[in-house]
Amino acid sequence: MTAEDDAAPAIRVKPPPDRLYGRSRGHKLRPRQEILLNVTLPRLEFRPNAYRDRPLPSPLWVEIGFGGGEHAIAQARAHIDATLIACEVFENGICSLLSALVPEGQETTAALPPNLRVWTDDARTLLRDLPDACLDKLFLLFPDPWPKTRHAKRRFVHPAQLPLLARVMKAGAEWRIASDDPTYQVWVHDVMTAQTLFRGGPPATKRPEGWPPTRYEAKALRAGRQPLYWSFIRV
Repeated sequence: MTAEDDAAPAIRVKPPPDRLYGRSRGHKLRPRQEILLNVTLPRLEFRPNAYRDRPLPSPLWVEIGFGGGEHAIAQARAHIDATLIACEVFENGICSLLSALVPEGQETTAALPPNLRVWTDDARTLLRDLPDACLDKLFLLFPDPWPKTRHAKRRFVHPAQLPLLARVMKAGAEWRIASDDPTYQVWVHDVMTAQTLFRGGPPATKRPEGWPPTRYEAKALRAGRQPLYWSFIRV
C-alpha cells in the first residue's frame, strides 16, 4: 500500500465504473461538422505515442470535458507558453470548438493554436497513460453532476479517482473545479475535506480572475443558480 492509498478519502461510495456514461453524439451532424471531424480534428488530436521517446510539453494543462470549448480556447490563447490538452467525447461539443477555431472553407489550411490539443476518448484513459508529476493545472468546469444518489459513482470528483489525479499532478499544481449544482457542490465539499492529497479553502461565489467564462456558467446564472469555484493545490 502506498502513501497515496493511505491518504484516500474515507467516504464510502462504489468505485467509479470503467466506462463512460452519457451521450457521445447529439443531433445529426451537418456537412460542415463532418468535415471538421474528418479533416480538422486530426490536426489537433493529442497522440500519447508521439511522446514515448521525448518529454511531454511543459507547462502541461488538462481540461476534463470542455463542453463548447470556450474556456479551452481562451486559456490556450491567453497562455501561449502552456500546452492544454482539452478532453471531450461529445461530438457536437468537439465541433463547437473546431468551428470557433476554423473559418468555413479553411478546414485544412487555417492556422490552429500550436499549444492546444484535443483528446476525444475517456479522460481517465489519458490520465492513466501520463507519467508521474507532469501536470501543472487541471480544469473540471461544470461537469455532469449525476445528482441521483445511485449515480454518485459516475461523478468525476470521486474518492477512488483522487490518487490517480494526485499521481499525475506536480506538487503545487492547481485543480480548478466549478459547479452550479447544489448536490455536486455538497459532494465536492464532502469528498475534498475527507482527503489529504489536495489542500484548498472555501469556494468563491464569483468567478475568479483568470477563469474564462463558459456557456454552462451563463446558463446557470440565467436560471438563477449560484456557481461555486474551487481551487485545490496538490500537496
